[in-house]
Amino acid sequence: MTPFKIDIPQATLDAIRARVRAYEWHEMPRGAGLEDSWAYGANLEFMKKLCAYWADGYDWRKWEAALNRFPQFTARVEDIDIHFYRVDGSGPPLILSHGWPGSVFEFLHIIDKLAKDFTVVVPSLPGYGFSGKPARPIGPRTVARLFDTLMTDVLQLPNYIAQGGDWGSAISGWMAYEGKGCRAAHLNMFGWRSPGVGPQTKEEQEYVARAAQLFELEGAYFREHTTKPQTLSYAMMDSPVGAAAWIVEKFHGWSDIRKGFENVYTKDQLLTNVMIYLVTKSFNTATWLYRGLVEDFTGAPVPAKARIEKPVGIAAFPVDLIPFPPKSLVERHMNVTHWTDFKEGGHFAALERGDDLVADIKAFARSLPPNA
Repeated sequence: MTPFKIDIPQATLDAIRARVRAYEWHEMPRGAGLEDSWAYGANLEFMKKLCAYWADGYDWRKWEAALNRFPQFTARVEDIDIHFYRVDGSGPPLILSHGWPGSVFEFLHIIDKLAKDFTVVVPSLPGYGFSGKPARPIGPRTVARLFDTLMTDVLQLPNYIAQGGDWGSAISGWMAYEGKGCRAAHLNMFGWRSPGVGPQTKEEQEYVARAAQLFELEGAYFREHTTKPQTLSYAMMDSPVGAAAWIVEKFHGWSDIRKGFENVYTKDQLLTNVMIYLVTKSFNTATWLYRGLVEDFTGAPVPAKARIEKPVGIAAFPVDLIPFPPKSLVERHMNVTHWTDFKEGGHFAALERGDDLVADIKAFARSLPPNA
């Protein structure tokens, strides 16, 4: 392990700010109710306000100091340098994995709360943030192997609990399925699926139909990331405003904004997450994980109807890219021993409903048998 501290050159920050200030705004559809609409993508008026604050009010150094508040390290795992936080607590090991378009920033304000009961490890995914970049796309199964090695061999923290949403749920699922050191998994998205397991009941069939409709409406980004991520990268690596719009629109679309978008996230939260992609120049390699999903075939084929047999806890928040299926369908994919349905919250649970997520992780950990 090598101690790590975030220290972005001022020239990098100045260049980003200059590009934001120089952005030439264009148009969006106009008409009754359209000025506040996100139906066509990132809303123009919101993005103008966000970028005005970005240019003249946002303070990266303040948030850099916050990001540096906890001990950070890098460690070479196979051929990639993995960046991670480690905060030693009084309980079992817990690894928190983020997804796209998130970052380790999602967990920053809950690390202290979790460290009272766990030894907490929060890595940046390979190709994301302050971790190294793979030579070519890798998928969540490979990331799970790297993280399992990090926990068991590098950090000597066996019998850990893996937690995650978005890609983190797939990675945590893979760690539970075949990780040598994983004790259990806690998921706030349905990201790990067994091949050959399909809907059986009418309720399950209706869910699959609804999920397909949701993905048809929201899945354009997924298809682009999966098929032509390199083409997308030329625009997004060049334009801070473009990258912000691509990312912020997902925070709007996948979060529980029934009480208002700006009541869920502050501008500082949105911008700090975006800035991590920009200051590390990782927008491009972050999208590679999607391509890795379809071309990274490391490991033995997974048998049809294979199942995660280690204990799995589910935190089901009501608003998500694709909400959880009925419990009966999830149970055919994994050994669900804990399930909580929440009334509020969405895809980025650690940011949106941090206290709820922390309480549920702790409740799940308490429910595990001593030998699990």
